[in-house]
Amino acid sequence: MSKHCRVVCDTASGVRECALELPDEATIAAVLEAARAVLGEQAVEWDRVATGVFGVLRERRFVPVDGDRIEIYRPLLIDPRRGRRERAAQAGQRGKR
Repeated sequence: MSKHCRVVCDTASGVRECALELPDEATIAAVLEAARAVLGEQAVEWDRVATGVFGVLRERRFVPVDGDRIEIYRPLLIDPRRGRRERAAQAGQRGKR
């Protein structure tokens, strides 16, 4: 038997997606290897990316089911808390002028 999964990743050139048919026992690691062949080596850092299924973080040993969307998450460029603090500080400085 087999299952169908989609792999979605956000790259510098935009969102990339592929549909795959895999064995039922395929883990996220196997899904990523199959997606790597379709999307290309340069799409993401395949060995270090965080992954999830429908917005829930999942480890590579997780076995997705038929119809799951495996998401590849980009690393954050800046810590969200730090960004908010910096924006608040800048807004405060503008208000003092």
